[in-house]
Amino acid sequence: MKLKRLLLRYYPPGIILEYVQGGELKTKSIDLLDLSPGTDVGALVEEIRKAEPLITASRKEQVIHLILRLQEKLGQQEDHKFYLFKVLRAHILPLTNVAFNKSGSCFITGSYDRTCKIWDTASGEELRTLEGHRNVVYAIAFNNPYGDKIATGSFDKTCKLWSAETGKCYHTFRGHTAEIVCLSFNLQSTLIATGSMDTTAKLWDIQNGEEVVMLTGHSAEIIALSFNTTGDRIITGSFDHTVVVWDVGTGRKLHTLIGHRAEISSAQFNWDCSLIVTGSMDKTCMLWNAVTGTRVATLTGHDDEVLDVCFDYTGQRIATSSADGSARVYNAETKKCIAKLEGHGGEISKICFNPQGSRILTASSDKTARLWDPHTGQCIQILEGHTDEIFSSAFNYKGDIIITVTSAANLRLRLYQACGETVSSISRGVDSIYLALLCISRRRRIMCS
Repeated sequence: MKLKRLLLRYYPPGIILEYVQGGELKTKSIDLLDLSPGTDVGALVEEIRKAEPLITASRKEQVIHLILRLQEKLGQQEDHKFYLFKVLRAHILPLTNVAFNKSGSCFITGSYDRTCKIWDTASGEELRTLEGHRNVVYAIAFNNPYGDKIATGSFDKTCKLWSAETGKCYHTFRGHTAEIVCLSFNLQSTLIATGSMDTTAKLWDIQNGEEVVMLTGHSAEIIALSFNTTGDRIITGSFDHTVVVWDVGTGRKLHTLIGHRAEISSAQFNWDCSLIVTGSMDKTCMLWNAVTGTRVATLTGHDDEVLDVCFDYTGQRIATSSADGSARVYNAETKKCIAKLEGHGGEISKICFNPQGSRILTASSDKTARLWDPHTGQCIQILEGHTDEIFSSAFNYKGDIIITVTSAANLRLRLYQACGETVSSISRGVDSIYLALLCISRRRRIMCS
C-alpha cells in the first residue's frame, strides 16, 4: 500500500487517507470524534501512527498540521443569525422532499407533479428537471459525499438513477409492487437501497442497474431505512412496529429490534456504527446496541407521537421531535434528558443538528422553523414569515444555509443564509452524512396522493 495524499474532513472531524493498493485507488478514514480544542495533538498523532501503518514518520508533521486545523475549526463559535435570501415556487404541485448536495451549491426537490428539479442555491435558478416518472416523486437523494448522481423513488413503484450534471437517466430500477417511499445511497456510492409499501426493501447496484438482494421479513410497509457508515449494515423501519438490521453483503437478517408498540417513524445509526436510535408513534424513542441488537434504553417524556430522531456527529447526543409540539435532547451515555425545546405551537415533523453539533433546527406545523441551543434548550432564532405549515428543513454541509419546505397550499421553499456569509464561499468538505435526505414518515403524508 502506498499513501497518495491526506484530506481533511471537518464534519465529523477526521482525516481521509487516499492510497494505492494493487494498482487501485482506495480511501479510508481516521475518525477523530473525541477531538477537542484541548486535545494533546502530539500524543494523538503518536497513537494514530501506532494504529495506522500508512502514517509514516515522514507524514507526521503533515498530520499534526491537519489536526491543528481541525482543532481551530472546532474552537470557532457557530452562533450565526440567519436571514431570508430566497423564496422559490418550486413546482406546480406540492413538494414531497428536498436534499442538498455535499457542498450545498445545489439542491433537489421532489413533487406530486411527477418530477425532480435541480436548483442552484446561490441564484435560485432551476438548473434542470428530471422527468420520466409516472406518479409522485416521493423519495430523493444525492450520492453524497460525491454528489454526481441523484436517485428518485416514486409512487409508480420504480427508482431512477440520474446524472446530477447532465440529467441523463442511467437506470430505472423495477421490481417493487407498491409505492417507493424511502431510499438511500450507501456512503461508498456503490448501492442504492429502496423501501416500499410492499413490505420489502431492495438493494441495487449503481454500476449495472441490477437488483443485488431483496430484504424480506417485515409484515407491513417499510417507511425508513439507513446504511451505516461502513456500508456493511442497513436498517429498515416499518409500520409493523419493528426495525430490522440486515447484512448488506448477503441480505441476511441479523437482528429484529422489538419493543415499540406502534409504527416506526424514524431510525438511524450513529457515526461509529455502535448504536441505533428509533422513534415511534408509541411516544417513545429507543436506543439499541447495533452489534448485538439488544435494547440499551427507552427514552420517554413526550406526550404524543415521536415523529423524528437523530444523532449529533459524535453520537453522544440524541434529538427527538414530537406531535406534542416539543423536542428533547438526550445524552446517549447516561440516557438522561439534558434539554427540552419548548415553544412551537404545533407538531414538529423534522429535527436535525447542524454539522458542528452546536445548533438544532426544527420544522413545525405552526408555520415556523426554530434554531435552538442543544445544551440549554434556549430558542436562539425563529424563522417566521411562512404562510403554511413547515414539514421539513435542513442545513447544508457548512451549516451556514438553511432550507425550509412548506405544505401543499403554498408550494414554496425558503433559503436562509447566515449573516456575514456568502453563498459562493460554501466549504467543499470531503465527507458528510448530515446532508439531509428528508423522509416524511407519517402515515397521513405517505398515503395522500
